[in-house]
Amino acid sequence: MPVFDLAGLRDAVREDAAVRRIRRLAPAGGPGDKVFPPTYPDNGGPTHVFEERMFGGERKSCVLLDSVQSQANRMELALRELLRGDEVWIPHVLTDFGGQKDGEVDLSDIGAVTSLEAPHRVFDAIFRDSLLSGTPFWHSAEGRRLVAAKPDNATAIFELSPTALVFGCWHSTGQGGGLGAKFPRAIVSEIVGVDAVPGKRTGSRIDPLQIRREVEIYKGAAGWGLTKEEGGEKAKRVRPSEVNHGNIAPTIEGLGVTVDHALHTVVISLPTLRRLRFPIDGENGAERDEAARCVLAALALLAVTAQDRAGYNLRSRCDLVSDGAASFEILDADGGVREFSLDLEAARALYDEAVEAAKETGLPWRDEPLRLAPQPKLVRIVAESRRRALAGEAADEGGE
Repeated sequence: MPVFDLAGLRDAVREDAAVRRIRRLAPAGGPGDKVFPPTYPDNGGPTHVFEERMFGGERKSCVLLDSVQSQANRMELALRELLRGDEVWIPHVLTDFGGQKDGEVDLSDIGAVTSLEAPHRVFDAIFRDSLLSGTPFWHSAEGRRLVAAKPDNATAIFELSPTALVFGCWHSTGQGGGLGAKFPRAIVSEIVGVDAVPGKRTGSRIDPLQIRREVEIYKGAAGWGLTKEEGGEKAKRVRPSEVNHGNIAPTIEGLGVTVDHALHTVVISLPTLRRLRFPIDGENGAERDEAARCVLAALALLAVTAQDRAGYNLRSRCDLVSDGAASFEILDADGGVREFSLDLEAARALYDEAVEAAKETGLPWRDEPLRLAPQPKLVRIVAESRRRALAGEAADEGGE
């Protein structure tokens, strides 16, 4: 099987439809081992996402094991680990909380939040509410370039945080009600369990102190106590189990599944990349556009192989392992398929080669992260949230 090189990548990016990989996975515990998909609220209780999908003309019951959004986050974190290990360089933006304090609350433990982990990537509110050399980021020269970016002028995002073009981004956090340009994700990855059978989850707790449920406990602003006065303002009587004391009776919930196997499907959309343009000083260039698209395609392949090394520990009691090697496939416009092999080492080499070729066309490429500092108001809101958490206040995520 041929190994993918830059010439092959360039040909694919220029004219083909997609790069695909379908990898078969199995529970780490072996056949019949129960795995736990993500849960979503449904009428107040947790549930998994089941649906029927077609395989060779046959309906099969499937369950979502890892969503497109979750997979994007996992691949970005896998790239971040390569970056932290000095195995690869990827331009990125970061806000550094090192040395930031508000009164007695020290936020240094947060460290640096990068565009590889922020929920809205380079357009996240964390960066919006940060400073570049003392200037609010969106008002700085670099920030204005990002805000003005659009698919036919994506050079600023390519220079500052190219992963945002691979995984998709949208300037939805600034002024104008989210009217900024949207960049659709170029890579879609999802893991589903096939031939899924719902299972049961049991739960219980035995209290070594044997505190009985009849004991009167009052919970309020001051925590909990044996009287309303000890509980503090708005104290109400609760069961000991509500302050984590006492026994919890055995319960049975409809959670967990067994599956025949799992499928990890990755699709890199090459037409999505071909819609992007990378002008410099207002001038377009076909060679430059192609070189930038090759970098993004190579970055997507690097993300997939980086996740392979990170493994498939999706959550507690959901460990998956590969059920055999899987090759990548190039799909041409007429439905033809060409296979190639690519591991992490080869993907890194391909990415580095694509970056060097892009630099030769004049494309900008930062060799250091764009470092921001949090605005004082961002420091204060994080510190105040910590104070409230330490005071025992419950989080309120709902409306009035």
